[in-house]
Amino acid sequence: MLRRHVALLLLFVFALLPVVTVAQQPATPVVVPATQQPALRTPAKDPNDPIERIKDEGLNRSQVMQTLCYLSDVIGPRLTASPGMKRANEWTRDQLTKFGLQNAHLEAWGPFGRGWTLKHFSAQVSEPLDIPLIAYPKAWSPTISGTLNAPIVYVDAKDEAGLQQFKGKLKGAIVLTSAVREVKAHFEPLGTRRDEKDLLALADAPEPTPGGGRRFTPEQRAAQVFSMKKYLFFRDEGAALLVDPSRAGDGGTIFVQSATVAQPVTVDSFGPNAPRLIQSYDKNAAQVTPQLVLAVEQYNRIVRMIQAGEKPKMSVELKVEWQDADPMGYNTIAEIPGSDLKDEVVMLGGHMDSWHAGTGATDNGAGVAVAMEAARIIQALGLKPRRTIRVALWTGEEQGLLGSKAYVAQHFAKFDPPPITLGGTAPAGAKLITLPEYDNLDAYFNLDNGTGKIRGVYLQNNETVRPLFRQWLMPFRDLGAATLSIANTFGTDHLSFDAVDLPGFQFIQDEIEYDSRTHHSNQDVFDRVQGDDMKQAATIMAAFIYNAAMRDEKLPRKPMSGR
Repeated sequence: MLRRHVALLLLFVFALLPVVTVAQQPATPVVVPATQQPALRTPAKDPNDPIERIKDEGLNRSQVMQTLCYLSDVIGPRLTASPGMKRANEWTRDQLTKFGLQNAHLEAWGPFGRGWTLKHFSAQVSEPLDIPLIAYPKAWSPTISGTLNAPIVYVDAKDEAGLQQFKGKLKGAIVLTSAVREVKAHFEPLGTRRDEKDLLALADAPEPTPGGGRRFTPEQRAAQVFSMKKYLFFRDEGAALLVDPSRAGDGGTIFVQSATVAQPVTVDSFGPNAPRLIQSYDKNAAQVTPQLVLAVEQYNRIVRMIQAGEKPKMSVELKVEWQDADPMGYNTIAEIPGSDLKDEVVMLGGHMDSWHAGTGATDNGAGVAVAMEAARIIQALGLKPRRTIRVALWTGEEQGLLGSKAYVAQHFAKFDPPPITLGGTAPAGAKLITLPEYDNLDAYFNLDNGTGKIRGVYLQNNETVRPLFRQWLMPFRDLGAATLSIANTFGTDHLSFDAVDLPGFQFIQDEIEYDSRTHHSNQDVFDRVQGDDMKQAATIMAAFIYNAAMRDEKLPRKPMSGR
């Protein structure tokens, strides 16, 4: 019995030893699998916050692609002053009214000139064999009577002496006007997004220098003068049709704009203060030679056939219709009325006119649809802005920001003396005359760089808005929008406001295929538009417009330019 009791006692003591030993050792952390760890808590988002509501409506119940589909697929190309343009004006006016906006109307500007509509076109090499051609006539090219079946002449002149070698040889001929363009294989994608390096470069961009913008070098001016001399030579020699290779693109992509009017020029005819040249849409544009643009591979092939000793002919039919009863252009305008600050205005928009080879989907049906959707979002949510929100859909942009420049001159400010021509640059020393509405404009926000999502904002050399815009972009960092650049950007309608020292901004966007494939080309169509990018852009634009409309003070302006 004693032995049994001793054994039991020893077992009891040894059982206690591990507990005592562990108790004397430093505590070690208990590792819990990540799947069992509680999630880090982030501040709950207030579903009643207007910006959160805008995000929910814009990303989950968007109508932006339906709007763009009707504009680009149903209405189609919208050349300024054409029936398609007028139909788009009226449809957007009515659609904005259906969205609940008020005072939707068309505002005239101009006079512009003639409308132009393509009614029928076909082109093919007819001898020594049949080759169907991928080609488009340039806008405002005149009709060709009947069917033109004529020999093709390749003019490879590099100077005026070279042109003289073709004197007396071009009457009734179809002229290939330019040298061949080498077509290289693509080892990089046509579609791209801005990467971190590119965005960092924008964020670190230096302050713009005064008088920025496009400037032609002496070599470029000389090339433009010689190009016009070629057009004069072709006209005077009686050429029946002029054929250019597409300036960019390949694989059937053709970049095409308007016909050139042959006229005398000098090196001083090109630049920001140059006198206006006659345009093919002008009523007084006489003796315009029909012109078309041909796919580069086919253009190069025909040149090589000629160089090999062949004598090819081309068969072309071209029928167009002119609209000259109404010389005016029109902008579409509509509003969400404000409340206690209703006399002050926040504007948003983009240009609605397009070129004719595509359907104007990325340039700039996308910007139009985004602006309309941004307004729809605010209206659908029943948000009550303090300032009036005004949508402006411009026309005549492709001919020099004509619609937006005219609107600014009618409502906000103009120069004395005025520009020589509609849409022209103010003469040196011109005085800026502000109108009563000038002080009531808060800002204008523009979208016109294709289908790419918004990555930030060009500050247009207005450093004072940086803290505000940084704050406004914070809710959208997860959507890729965070970059602010002091840099200016050019070629869009915000410049019409910036030119008179009003706050005008263009959003930074992803490139996608804008310059490589769709900008002014036959591939500017709905299928090249990225739906998710459009939803993101409309949501951010709506948030920016709402934020601007709700502030106690208007956006700070950069210093006046001293005009």
